[in-house]
Amino acid sequence: MCIRIFRIDTASPSWSQKCGSGCDGQPVVDYGRPTGDIDTESSSGWRWWWPSWRPTSASLLKSAEAKILACLKNNLCARFVTLPNQERIWTLTVTNNSPHKRSKADSQMPLVMVHGFGGGVGLWIQNLDPLCHSRPVHAFDLLGFGRSSRPHFPSDATLAEEQYVSSIEQWRQAMGLERMILLGHSLGGYLATAYAIQYPERVTHLILADPWGFPERSQPDTEVSGRSVVKRQAPPRWVKALASVASLFNPLAVIRAAGPWGPGLVNRFRPDFRRKFESLFDDDTMTDYIYHCNAQNPSGEVGFRAMCESLGWAKRPMLQRVHLLPPGLPVTLLYGSLSWVDRSSGDQMRQVRPDSYTRIVVRRACWEMRGGGTAFNQGQKAVRETGKDYIVSAMPNAL
Repeated sequence: MCIRIFRIDTASPSWSQKCGSGCDGQPVVDYGRPTGDIDTESSSGWRWWWPSWRPTSASLLKSAEAKILACLKNNLCARFVTLPNQERIWTLTVTNNSPHKRSKADSQMPLVMVHGFGGGVGLWIQNLDPLCHSRPVHAFDLLGFGRSSRPHFPSDATLAEEQYVSSIEQWRQAMGLERMILLGHSLGGYLATAYAIQYPERVTHLILADPWGFPERSQPDTEVSGRSVVKRQAPPRWVKALASVASLFNPLAVIRAAGPWGPGLVNRFRPDFRRKFESLFDDDTMTDYIYHCNAQNPSGEVGFRAMCESLGWAKRPMLQRVHLLPPGLPVTLLYGSLSWVDRSSGDQMRQVRPDSYTRIVVRRACWEMRGGGTAFNQGQKAVRETGKDYIVSAMPNAL
């Protein structure tokens, strides 16, 4: 196996982003390329035209991520963690680089962060440094996303979920983590909860930021208002027709179908990325990263689609299963006041677990990993778990 240790030259013209004092060129360890990745730069034969239609490759994703990780101030270990089936999970471990604080932090319960749909480890860039001051922090690309392997996912919702959860458990075993604080955002919150139900002895605290997939799908025809039943207006036929057509494709197919216009499409529909990361970059670094994460062969989004009904509802709503969480497991739910995620699911979860620690925290605006890091770092929340304080990060909005 080829192992390369490289240092990014931030003085180079191609690395002239802001990045401030944080861009000190921390070493990154790269254990090669994950299975299933296709580098369009090396593609040949009759299919040459198809990869060239999408200006992306594994190497371009790797370069985009390296530019982001160069902003870290603390110790970074980045590598592929190989699972028993030879699939690989791209993993970051960030630890405090202060010698007198490192020994104390390393003895604390590790924090494991699970990103949301369409995301990757690079989107935690504004959270990794603050969080590693008190404990080791691990972040990984979910199977089928980012730089991790992109295997086939079944079309059955239960089997797709199990493939995700099983990969997380195999990753934990390979990492040698006995127990952990498990934090998930959006899709990551759904999978973190499913993991905690199946492996409760491995989780000391479950933290969910704007978790996807918790509520049951509401009935479209009627709603109760006081004692009367009010007839809801049905969606127009064109809306139903558009939803039916959209359900035939993977969620991010439009990015790939756009070909060379894909990067511009991401910039157009997510202009907030530049604003949220403007303290680090004054160019398209973050949108380029998101594009390369999602313009490659679909895998994780296929699994996500298998778990979804139309319009993004979960086929297996998590609120139907939260009673299976052990009563002694503390759960903290983080919601942004402007988030699209309905925080009433948190209230319902607290009702289902009346004798268990279930805390709901609502912050102004949104919990953001893709920015808002400065605001978070000024107001970190201490979350109480069995007599110990844990620092919680702000999370991203889902794609």
